[in-house]
Amino acid sequence: MHIITWYNGVKIHRADKIIYGQFLQPHLVLSTCRAGGGMVQGLEYVLNHQSCEPCNHHRGAIHRDSAQYRAMICKPYGLAPEKCATMGTAANMNHAAFVSRSFRDLTVSAVITGGVETNAGRAGDPASVYETVDGFESLDGQGQVREPKPGTINIMLFISHPLTPAALTRTIMMATEAKTAALQELAVNSRYSNGLATGTGTDQIIVSAPDRDGFRLGWAGKHGKLGELIGRTVMAGVKKTLARQNSLTPRGQASAKLHLERFGCTTATMLEGIAGFLIPEQAALFCNNYRGIFRDPLTVAAVAAMVHLRDKFSWGVLPDSCWKEVMAAAAAQVACSISLRYEQMARYRDILGRAAKAQGDELFLALCWQAMALGFIDKWPEIGAEFRGDEK
Repeated sequence: MHIITWYNGVKIHRADKIIYGQFLQPHLVLSTCRAGGGMVQGLEYVLNHQSCEPCNHHRGAIHRDSAQYRAMICKPYGLAPEKCATMGTAANMNHAAFVSRSFRDLTVSAVITGGVETNAGRAGDPASVYETVDGFESLDGQGQVREPKPGTINIMLFISHPLTPAALTRTIMMATEAKTAALQELAVNSRYSNGLATGTGTDQIIVSAPDRDGFRLGWAGKHGKLGELIGRTVMAGVKKTLARQNSLTPRGQASAKLHLERFGCTTATMLEGIAGFLIPEQAALFCNNYRGIFRDPLTVAAVAAMVHLRDKFSWGVLPDSCWKEVMAAAAAQVACSISLRYEQMARYRDILGRAAKAQGDELFLALCWQAMALGFIDKWPEIGAEFRGDEK
């Protein structure tokens, strides 16, 4: 099915589990594709293929042979494999985002698919394999190389004006920065560390521009209009496809729990941790109402601020010597956001200052649990005045 034609240079088609761009004129293509990848002239198609299901699906050995895999997915659609650059993903092609931005005679268009629920990672996270001449060696101590977790952001970027090879290469930098900026704004957590995600472990990209004689744009950085259009196009596309594939939206990310997940928080550990500072009647009431509390904008704001301050310590922006004072004040704000008794700020800060003794993910979460419990007790004081946190 023909979806759209951009700048009379490329036609976008979707069929079954594949989306492909058909070049209507020669294009210079640069990609991370295993088959047809690198900087290539003479390609006629670039495509994105749903190669597996997101959960409990093994691709099989054929997908380890990139040339055979390319032939397998191209031939049913009448596409010459040697004229194609191909990407694979677990994302549903029906959730793809088609985005275009223009300025004067310059147009930047993109087809983006994405999923980040299980494979989001941060640059520098611990690796799981090491590539050798004999293949991949497992680094997780299990001895067997496992298939990567499903979750990939695949970008096909089409630029209407010819570019120099250097400028075409720089478009990948701009697109990657834009993808990371979108994940930052959505507060996507790494699944492999306590940091924010910058991408997934299997992201791929294809960038292309017409290949003809005459003037070629030589700059794709942020100061140029081309760089701006790339940034705006990719950011919009990443957000749109993640909203469709993962129901991941800015409003949906307004959850205190989601901001704490990268430190090891689960619903079970959260409820158990907070209940540990409450008497049974209070704990029961909290457990029956925690969703509303964790979605409350004031609580989300206070927890997000506390998390960001913790990051500042992790990054070395704030010195360890002021951890107790900073975290006690931030935790007190969390308590106030739940109780709405801001006149108790000094008291909360004093109580929580005694708990903000050292860094570490478990200790940080314990401080969060105590702050939430303290605020919840003052929210419903008639249930019981006892605060077991004072005794700890």
